[in-house]
Amino acid sequence: MVLRHRTWIPRTWIPRTWIPRKSQDVVGAGGRQGGIRAAATIAARLTFERVERRYGSFHALRGFSLDIAPAEVVCLLGPSGSGKTTLLRVAAGIEKTSGGRVLINDFEVAGPERFVAPEKRNVGLMFQDFALFPHLTIRDNVAFGLKSLPREDAVREALAALNRVGLERTAGDYPHILSGGEQQRVALARALAPRPAVMLMDEPFSGLDVQLRERLQEETLQLLRETRATCLIVTHAPAEAIRLGDRIAVMRGGRLVQAGKAVELYRNPADLFVARLFSEINEIPFVVEGGALRTPVGTFVVPDLGDGDEAVLCIRRRSIRVHPPGHGLPGRVLHVKFLGDQAVLEIATQGFERPLITLVREGEEPPRGAEVGLSVDPESVLVFPAELPANGQPDASDRAAQTY
Repeated sequence: MVLRHRTWIPRTWIPRTWIPRKSQDVVGAGGRQGGIRAAATIAARLTFERVERRYGSFHALRGFSLDIAPAEVVCLLGPSGSGKTTLLRVAAGIEKTSGGRVLINDFEVAGPERFVAPEKRNVGLMFQDFALFPHLTIRDNVAFGLKSLPREDAVREALAALNRVGLERTAGDYPHILSGGEQQRVALARALAPRPAVMLMDEPFSGLDVQLRERLQEETLQLLRETRATCLIVTHAPAEAIRLGDRIAVMRGGRLVQAGKAVELYRNPADLFVARLFSEINEIPFVVEGGALRTPVGTFVVPDLGDGDEAVLCIRRRSIRVHPPGHGLPGRVLHVKFLGDQAVLEIATQGFERPLITLVREGEEPPRGAEVGLSVDPESVLVFPAELPANGQPDASDRAAQTY
């Protein structure tokens, strides 16, 4: 947010971190005032309160609420079409809300009473396709968001940002000369150069190969820690969310399903959808009898379901142990698939209508057709109500998340 004059808005409306300091004016997304630039980013709290976004009869966001602490990195996780990018565009000011509010440091930037223009929010936005200008040099791409600075100062800031991502030597080159990973770092430098209080990133690593992606994820996270910008990163990859986020917010159908640390979402998923995201699971349907599921691996009480209701028993692949025959539940290996350091086994198991799938270390897999025994840690078993939409079939996002 840029304050051109100290009386631009009443003082009582100004979030604490944006109050001018003596002779120094406030620095926003576009630059500085009075020839003085802020020495470092001041992280801001980002809050969504019951945010709605409608396009005609279609609801892209449905009462979304989330509070992100200053300097916190939150990953927004969900399948395509869940509303992740729409939420980022609402936070940046590119889209207007249809209801609810967006606040930065408890100051309303979008809502029924106010709409603050994108350039006044002190928010940086990094797009999925990097959006570099092909006719500008790398230095001028990075300096593009610093137009309110004198040219000399803007160039100096751009070079400093490029140096931070290890690309100062490319300052005079053009984007088409650089590799995909280098272009990603240029886009990151451009987004960070104005030192935004809030950084929004829309699937910034999706177009990179696996090895480069992991390296740049680590480098980006280090830069975000150094700048202390509050950050919201959109991703559809659970592994990426676990790697980058202090917390993870799971979206589905424009709603927040669950938010918390990765370990919390793994151990205590709110529903079957979240469980599928964070675990490779076997899903076995059962019918509730006497308030419980009675299964070959134990009896599990389900107080929220009545007798005759359908439920899903979820057994994580990694929680299944394979033993010699005569120990545990009898089973027979139907299929073995080599995956490098480990192998996937498909095992027909006594008491289950469907085969169970488990993982073993490479070199320890029994041959196809072998008789084995299986055991399951009851503490790792999850039970959820059966989830079917109105047409009685799993939707596309669910089918993509299923593990067998």
